[in-house]
Amino acid sequence: MGYTRADWSAHFSEGRDFRQLGDDEKRLIAEHAPPPAGGRALDACCGTGELAAFLATLGYTVDATDFAEGALARARAERSTVEGVRWLCLDVEEDDPADLHEDGYDVVTLRMAVAFVRDRCRVLRGLGARLRENGTLIVITPVVERTPEERRHIALDEDELALLTEGFEEAVRFDAAGMAVLVLRKPGGSFSTLEKGRPGPQAVAGAAAVVTDPSGRVLLGRSVRNMWEVPGGRIETGESAQAAAVREPAEETGLAAREEDAHVLAVLHDDRADVRRITVVVRITAWEGLLGLPEPHRFSRWEWHDPHTLATLGGLFAPTAQTLHAVWPGVLPGLVPVHSYPCAAAVPPVAGEPGQAVRLRTRMAESVVRGGWAPSPRVRAALREVPRHRFVPEVPLETAYHEDLAVVTVRDSTGEGISSISAAWLQADMAERLRLEPGMSVLEVGAGGYNAELIAHVVGERGRVVTVDIDPHVVHRTRRLCAEAGSGRVTAVLGDGGLGAPAHVPAGGFDGVVITHTASDLAPAWRDQLAPGGRLVVPLRLRGHTRSVALVRQHDGTLVAEHWTYCGFVRDQGAAARAVPADPLAGSAVTLRWESGVTGDVPRLEEALRGPRYELATGVVVPGLYSFGTLQLYTATTQQGFCRLTGSKDSALVAGRDAAAIAAGGSLAYLTHLRVHDAPDPADRLWEFHVHAYGPDGPALAERLAACVRAWDRHVRDCGYPPMTVCPARTPDGRLPPGDVLDLPSARLVLRWPGRGLRTSGTGAPAGTAAPAART
Repeated sequence: MGYTRADWSAHFSEGRDFRQLGDDEKRLIAEHAPPPAGGRALDACCGTGELAAFLATLGYTVDATDFAEGALARARAERSTVEGVRWLCLDVEEDDPADLHEDGYDVVTLRMAVAFVRDRCRVLRGLGARLRENGTLIVITPVVERTPEERRHIALDEDELALLTEGFEEAVRFDAAGMAVLVLRKPGGSFSTLEKGRPGPQAVAGAAAVVTDPSGRVLLGRSVRNMWEVPGGRIETGESAQAAAVREPAEETGLAAREEDAHVLAVLHDDRADVRRITVVVRITAWEGLLGLPEPHRFSRWEWHDPHTLATLGGLFAPTAQTLHAVWPGVLPGLVPVHSYPCAAAVPPVAGEPGQAVRLRTRMAESVVRGGWAPSPRVRAALREVPRHRFVPEVPLETAYHEDLAVVTVRDSTGEGISSISAAWLQADMAERLRLEPGMSVLEVGAGGYNAELIAHVVGERGRVVTVDIDPHVVHRTRRLCAEAGSGRVTAVLGDGGLGAPAHVPAGGFDGVVITHTASDLAPAWRDQLAPGGRLVVPLRLRGHTRSVALVRQHDGTLVAEHWTYCGFVRDQGAAARAVPADPLAGSAVTLRWESGVTGDVPRLEEALRGPRYELATGVVVPGLYSFGTLQLYTATTQQGFCRLTGSKDSALVAGRDAAAIAAGGSLAYLTHLRVHDAPDPADRLWEFHVHAYGPDGPALAERLAACVRAWDRHVRDCGYPPMTVCPARTPDGRLPPGDVLDLPSARLVLRWPGRGLRTSGTGAPAGTAAPAART
């Protein structure tokens, strides 16, 4: 039986109620959800506010929500003396929860309402996601066996009650005068794939229809076999897969679609018992009608589910799980591989997103703009319009639209991230450094989808974006997600990004090239495939420190740095990947990373660490929260024997977890900083750089490192990053511009630090006179 907002508003306005809150319910709530200090509660579907008022008497500050204005009007009038309750008009099933507290609730309650919620599992997962650590979700509902037949529409049966507990690691049920009280904690859970019995020989070929609603949620049915399934079934004799994918949802759900809106994405096949099972994945891009339950003997209910919750749904029919993976690769991790044959036919983008996504995307864009990362109107517009969440369907909207978070989308066997969607502010900054204009062609190395679509939005209809990745899964995922939600102007190519895009280079070269992984070298193809005057934006790792550098290609083939940004990215892969030698010392209490690639005298350094430590103050003081990223790079590119030193958490040998160091023979010195003035506000604290050293030549190395810090303080500290020229690897010393030289396998980098006269650089190449430094 369906009820509208108007129906419920009238119900409460006419003075009708539900069962009053009983003493057993109050006791269970007080016992299992006692308020912590500053406790906050959410009473969803609050009705006239009886439970919300009780929560307030326990000591909670309460948000009470209902979508019926008639209920809220009575609540405000009848509970006018109750303090600590905020009454909000909100449909927890459909509305954007913008008014709810972002830092969550200690208890969430849902009483006498869950039977009227269509997408119960989705709503409970959404409410569970709002729990603070150790928070509790309490659901109170009548049960069918204790409810008169004429009122059983307000009650749940045992199967429905069991389904509510899926997605929570802890679930306990109590009885309160005949009503079920579910106490749910630790939202999360995982999914498993389930099977039916041996399919009949005539059912080896079936169509699986993927249908989404205007909010981008996917339709799943809870079958009488207690598993979730997409609409679908066998393909009848003489019937096409598209026809079957239209017929089955109509029979099972009441939703009607046309065959021209049914698009085959892939054909999957695997073996079930002794039968070869073929599943044709069909994406439905448009439909009409009202969701019903025309086949109750097969399905107990149909619900719309957010893609990021699919991995917590418990039991999924195995072909359904593979179907969902075919549409959103990676949304269900760890599936058993099946044979999959993607279809070449184009599938139009599928619209649909919740209002919350629009709000969060706007907020993200505004934050990035306030930070100064997106000064141009075109990049700002792209941030506001490209649906970032659709390129990371496995995470909640709040995570997808957090401007400071990178979302890892692929991990290697050790758990390390090897593909990700970078933080929005950094993607905006890199797009700005490309100086994009409509009609430009851009190469992206390191695929993912969102960044390429962001660029495609800026370069417009006449523009072109080619994205290359070495990982077949990443390329497949990028193609699928771009097809699902993109502009149609992104071409994803499988290949080693270090070779560029050989078969896709425009006649005059790309106008821009952007690298989205850490690069320990500058591949010649990136320069060669770049048009003169074009820009290469690359997260370049220089002696262990990564900076996003915007380089402009000159007519002589050299590259000149135009801008530097502090950043971090996933590691590089393929032919350009470089391993950094590292040696554990002092029983692994200390590790030295030889960033130049040349290892030092490890046995003598082991001996040095067993000796006394020499300490030297530099006299250079910086305020708290001060960025000294230029000092890191200045030390790394000007000091012979530079390395990185890390200490274990409990090590007494090293002050700090990560430090710049120099080593020579059996001695080393490293840089640290000590607090010399404390203050409540971190920005008001003062820190002084100190040098610690070990070994017979430790004092001399300490003096050299301290002199480096003092030179940075005099000449570089407030001048930003230096001008830098990138020349081909075979460029003779005599043809290099003056400056400190850093040699990479494919390039020679010349940095012109202020205050550096003619001298020998850290790699032994001649250095020249200084030039004014570039500012970020």
